[in-house]
Amino acid sequence: MVAGLAATMAVALLVTPASATVPQAPPADPGPVAGEPANVVEVRLSGTAELDALVATGVDLDHHVERTENGVVAHAVITPSEAARLTAAGFTLGEVLHRPQDAQARIAEREATIAEHVAENREFAAAAADPTAPDVSDIKIIRADYYTSGTGQVLSVEAKWAQGQSATDTLTVERDSGPGTAIGSGGTQTISRFVDAGVYLYHRGAAAVTTRPEYIRITSPTGDVAVAKVQEWLPTPETSPEGPGYQKDFVTSYLTPTELYARIRQLAAEFPNLAEIVELPYKTNGYRRHAQAVLGTATNSRVAVDSLAWGHQGGNDISVELANPGAGNAALAVTVTGPAIRVDLATDGSGAVTSTAAQVVAALNSAAGSLIRAYTYRGSPGTGVVAPAARTALTDDLSAPATVSREPHPVYAIRIGKVRDGSKPGVLAYAQEHAREWVPPLVTVETAERLLRNYAHDGQTKQLLNNLDIWIAPSINPDGGHYSFYDFNSQRKNMTNHCPLTGSADFLGRDSWGVDNNRNYTEYSLFDGYSGASTSCTSGTYAGPSELSEPENRNLDWLAARPNIRFSMNLHSSGNYFMWSPGAYALPDRTSAPRPTLAQESFFWGASSRILTAIKQHRNLAVTPARTGPISDVLYSAAGNSGDMLWYKYGIYAWNFEVGTSFQPDWEEAHAETMEFSNGLVELMRVARDFAKDNSRPESGLTVTASSTPGMVNVTFETSEPAAVFYTLDGVAPTYESTLYGSAGIREGGETLTVPAGTRIHWFSVDAAGNVEQNYQPDGRGKNYRKGQAVLTTG
Repeated sequence: MVAGLAATMAVALLVTPASATVPQAPPADPGPVAGEPANVVEVRLSGTAELDALVATGVDLDHHVERTENGVVAHAVITPSEAARLTAAGFTLGEVLHRPQDAQARIAEREATIAEHVAENREFAAAAADPTAPDVSDIKIIRADYYTSGTGQVLSVEAKWAQGQSATDTLTVERDSGPGTAIGSGGTQTISRFVDAGVYLYHRGAAAVTTRPEYIRITSPTGDVAVAKVQEWLPTPETSPEGPGYQKDFVTSYLTPTELYARIRQLAAEFPNLAEIVELPYKTNGYRRHAQAVLGTATNSRVAVDSLAWGHQGGNDISVELANPGAGNAALAVTVTGPAIRVDLATDGSGAVTSTAAQVVAALNSAAGSLIRAYTYRGSPGTGVVAPAARTALTDDLSAPATVSREPHPVYAIRIGKVRDGSKPGVLAYAQEHAREWVPPLVTVETAERLLRNYAHDGQTKQLLNNLDIWIAPSINPDGGHYSFYDFNSQRKNMTNHCPLTGSADFLGRDSWGVDNNRNYTEYSLFDGYSGASTSCTSGTYAGPSELSEPENRNLDWLAARPNIRFSMNLHSSGNYFMWSPGAYALPDRTSAPRPTLAQESFFWGASSRILTAIKQHRNLAVTPARTGPISDVLYSAAGNSGDMLWYKYGIYAWNFEVGTSFQPDWEEAHAETMEFSNGLVELMRVARDFAKDNSRPESGLTVTASSTPGMVNVTFETSEPAAVFYTLDGVAPTYESTLYGSAGIREGGETLTVPAGTRIHWFSVDAAGNVEQNYQPDGRGKNYRKGQAVLTTG
């Protein structure tokens, strides 16, 4: 009944008519109330100034900003009480796009899929063990595919073993060497278990062969046998970078952080020569909370109680009772019996309770201070008389199964490459800074699977792993990720409670705690005066108490500090954006973090075109040009985001995916998004490989056109590839200290120089890989720089 009422209230609030006034700061926030449903809702704005005002409220925004003829539409993740505050401030709310029951349906869908796989495994095992069916083998060959890759030949095999759910054995595949030959004459290969979300699906593997086999045979560890004919695998189009038999599609359901880490550990164990697991140096706070309760209903007479122990370490066993002793002139007294705490309230001569909240708090802390900490509610003086309360159990209110650790959580990355000593160019991919974004981690896992499983037989994949040092961190924020799966699907932040006792640290604030990990980094942050983050501990964009205050952020900083890492991809959802720095600006005049040079931005655009083309190949869906570009151009200011830290602090070409159009789409859509954005992530690896082997020098030219100013001409430079141009107009040799040719403005290409006709121009270009035009040495002594004159040509 309560849930239905809340949902009805949410809908009622969200159809409030547009206000005629300019939005002001929202009314004072009375504080969060846990248990309210959070919906994704449209916010209809008049323009970018109103968007900046919305961001400044600290509201939890989805990564969606759409410019329309009538203004701007943003998506906010808000509860009914937050909707009321925004409406009161003059913001116009529109359609409800996503409700908690949508995410609950995704969880149910995932659990049903897992249950179906488990049931299939049980049925198979039971049939194989049935003594009345002696001819039923406990091994079943699903596929046996032969294909060529360049001059090589490959056999890919998938098979299912009845004992595969519990036994970890590999299976041996025997091959013949062609029609009429004996099985075994073509050699053997092994295939390994594929386990997803803790459920065995099948064994699989591919290996190079010297002749095309006709039949294969697998003998299970129990002695049962299966034989199958080898099929010819269809070739892929010549235009595809994925060679014949390229293996992909390795995810079958959403995965929790625990399952993500298990998956990459499984991969590293299977491919020890190509991969290793790296435990990052900082453990998270953990999926854990102190057990809590709030007794009473009126603010000034409420008593908040927290256990000193974590909930799972005994806090959940504690209870508190506020009892009316039933007699007049009774004194306030506290009795502690094991974990049970009873407060006998004081009464007057008539037997009426007289104890105030402040008095009860003091008595609890004095008598039960070894078990709990009591405090008045959200900074109130506590002068109100408390109401008796039945025995109330303290709880951490966490719902994940025991398989999810409650201790400080290690964060893991898988490092992939033939040479992993830092000598090869590095690429970093990381996901789930925001807990509720369930598809991006799948993209990282799918990509790791593709890289490792195609190495042996796909030449392009082999080139990637032989020449790159790849780091993939599927969940930067495991605590928040687990909380989103099991407790509060709209969770954006980590789980660390930085709220003061006078604020929202109590039990009713539990769904609003945490730091936005993508606002807690070091460059152009809230602490530097930039917009798009909040000082409020309950805001969706809370930046934390200081830069890099959170272990999740220090882990990413540690990863980015690898000196060989030159490229990165931060995977988020949703909005179908593809972005890079700058990601922040300062108000009121939108003073941006420094823009990349024209050459750097040209490289961002050129590489992005390749990556987005690869994404589009999956199902012909495009990330539009309007949603491609620097973060603060196409979205909004995000002070202290990770992309800016990687770019400005470490010089890493850092991109952001915003995958799909919702946080937790139905599985069919989630699967398609995983496939297409994994295409893009693998293409980033190819960009990095090409960058590393780029030895070609750029070429540049000068174009002179007429100017409207008498005696002046307009000059522009063109380059054969993304490259910086340094030039002089005073006849001296150009160096890196000379003027850098810049962009004309946001997304507008190169600037136009207006100079006196006849001006002598000296310049050189240098590409992103450091190749200098004509091998010029820009030290002021070289002579082979480019020379030209600002003269109109006629002909």
